[in-house]
Amino acid sequence: MSKLIIIAAAGENNALGINNDLPWHLPDDFKRFKQLTSGHKIIMGRKTLESFPKPLPNREHIVVTSQKNYSPKFECRVVHSLEEAIALTKKDERSFIIGGGEIYRQSMDFATHIELTRIHADFEADTFFPKVDLNVWQLVKQEYHPKDERHQYDFTYLTYTKK
Repeated sequence: MSKLIIIAAAGENNALGINNDLPWHLPDDFKRFKQLTSGHKIIMGRKTLESFPKPLPNREHIVVTSQKNYSPKFECRVVHSLEEAIALTKKDERSFIIGGGEIYRQSMDFATHIELTRIHADFEADTFFPKVDLNVWQLVKQEYHPKDERHQYDFTYLTYTKK
């Protein structure tokens, strides 16, 4: 069965971002994101795609937008519903939902796993990660990382599987 994995980083208050940018810089989290998603299809909303200065290497980008004549700034597959995006990943061993807030909310019913980096601080934000319903999701792994000279905040990698 193919895995559809939500991957995100969010503050304690579920903050994802503000003004189409991240309110933190965590190099180890970026490295983990790259390691997990490289070689796979990544599904995102239009605003998330537009926040990238260039395409993420070694990943097939699928962008979901309601804009019928959307023309992305670099090569990617454009679809007009999350279901359409997911259909493009059915033959893959794993694919990733990478944001933003609305795409995460819509994908909770379809996803099989969540890879959430919980940053241990509250942030001002205009985009939020949906609440993880522990009646639906089971925490199967966690790995704590204290702040250090390269990371301004403590954070924990959390892996959930659907019950």
